[in-house]
Amino acid sequence: MGVDIDELAKRLETQVLEDAKEVFSDTVIEYAYNPRNMGELRDANGVGKLMGTCGDTVQIQIRVENEKISESRFITDGCGTSIACGSMLTETITGKTIKDALAITSDALLHSLDGLPEENVHCSVLAVNVLREAIRDYRKSRSDK
Repeated sequence: MGVDIDELAKRLETQVLEDAKEVFSDTVIEYAYNPRNMGELRDANGVGKLMGTCGDTVQIQIRVENEKISESRFITDGCGTSIACGSMLTETITGKTIKDALAITSDALLHSLDGLPEENVHCSVLAVNVLREAIRDYRKSRSDK
């Protein structure tokens, strides 16, 4: 009697998702499992990268045109919460002015995600800090010209 690996994997995936639903909002699960804007942005003119207290690294790349973020992407080696935060944040900032993007707080990001467990709140702080680094990099590149 053999084990059906595909069936076992499907049952395991279902169980993991059910367990996640006990801890995380539907929004966090959606953005973690189906991330938006994940990957490299080749023509970025602002890049920020930081490591969080948990060891997760997040990088955000932005393309700014006429003082508006026309496109943004993120890369992370982190957990599902870091993925959800990067995904939601890059989706939120695209189309915003630099000024409006800088006004986004970790609390606003948490609100957009319908909250996070206390032990994962640092992921939202990390994402917002990385965004600020990307904007700082963009401004530095503009002042160097």
